[in-house]
Amino acid sequence: MFPHLVATFMRSWLPFSLTQDQINRDMGAAVTKSDGQETKLEAKIIEAVQRRASRGTTMKSFNSIVLKFPKIDEGLRNCKAIFQEFDEDSNGSIDHTELKNCFRKLEISFEEDEINDLFEACDINEDMGITFTEFIVLLCLVYLLKDDSSTLQKKWRLGMPKLEPTFETLVDTFVFLDENKDGLVSREEMVRAIDESGERSSGRIAMKRFEEMDWDKNGMVNFKEFLFAFTQWVGIDENEEEDDDDNNDKA
Repeated sequence: MFPHLVATFMRSWLPFSLTQDQINRDMGAAVTKSDGQETKLEAKIIEAVQRRASRGTTMKSFNSIVLKFPKIDEGLRNCKAIFQEFDEDSNGSIDHTELKNCFRKLEISFEEDEINDLFEACDINEDMGITFTEFIVLLCLVYLLKDDSSTLQKKWRLGMPKLEPTFETLVDTFVFLDENKDGLVSREEMVRAIDESGERSSGRIAMKRFEEMDWDKNGMVNFKEFLFAFTQWVGIDENEEEDDDDNNDKA
């Protein structure tokens, strides 16, 4: 089963039926938001990744990452109940006020401008609402940025015990890909990681997949770009979630 999963992923990269239209849609939104300059939040994320990288990574190969996809998918879907809890008006997205309420209930301490920056960074569609996929990315960014906070870790374990190992795996994966530990993944680093998988045409595959991650086409992938791509790779699809909600309403 596991070797088959790796082979399937390496050939198609999108084993859970993510369409090219969906990739283009999300990439277009992300590029629109990017002005090519590093924001204060992005600088903090890079610094946090570098701090985390100093502790090393448990990942041994790209194949070992692919084998974790089913478990990661399961863990990310556990976010759905949390998302619904804080989507107080049940409109399918979390607005700015709901996000502040979420942080307050989870005892996550951020300044007002930091919350604003997180909201803006993750609201890829610029519709003043955080969708389920965007919420996953936002929570993982919070996990990374507050990684050294014992208060957050205690609260995380009590309220969301299934999320911590999932987010840690995502951070660990990015650290593995970031060979030179500069907080970003380059095209060359991605190619080398996939080359080691031993699959035929791995270099060509790596180039294509890197382009799918590099939304702003600057030749480097930051942690946020990586997270949005990863949620799609493991099968988290916004349209699928909307369909589930519609079915529940009809029931």
